[in-house]
Amino acid sequence: MRKFEKISYEQFKKDICDNEELYNSFELPKRKTKYSAGYDFASLIEKNLTPGESILIPTGVKCSLNDNDVLLLVVRSSLGFKHNIRLVNQVGVIDADYYNNDSNEGHILIKLKNEGDHDYKIEIGSTVAQGLIVNYNTVDDEEEINTNRTGGIGSTGTK
Repeated sequence: MRKFEKISYEQFKKDICDNEELYNSFELPKRKTKYSAGYDFASLIEKNLTPGESILIPTGVKCSLNDNDVLLLVVRSSLGFKHNIRLVNQVGVIDADYYNNDSNEGHILIKLKNEGDHDYKIEIGSTVAQGLIVNYNTVDDEEEINTNRTGGIGSTGTK
């Protein structure tokens, strides 16, 4: 079943801060208009992002997906057009087996870089990325894969 959830408060304290009020008050990603394809992801931290600087933004969110779905994360178009803010990896790929992994519960993290020539202020609640849930296909003659994810970011293919 496709759905967004908050990470546990224990993971929240580990990854973000020990602020129960913030944990209880932040909202899960939502589409803002009837025909929006993307779910808006907001920042849970405040930071002045200077030119050339990168920052890792925790969302406090994990996503359950169907087996043949992927969540693609892209920067909000206005951040790129108006401020030259980019996702460091250009497109974030959240596989279905990232959800509830042993390392970080599937906590979705977003890394932004300021490639512009002026500071950009990120505030708590600022929308920084959009998530698109996409159904994908595989080749018909693929051999069966019997490996499972063992960790979080960068764990696919590691032992």
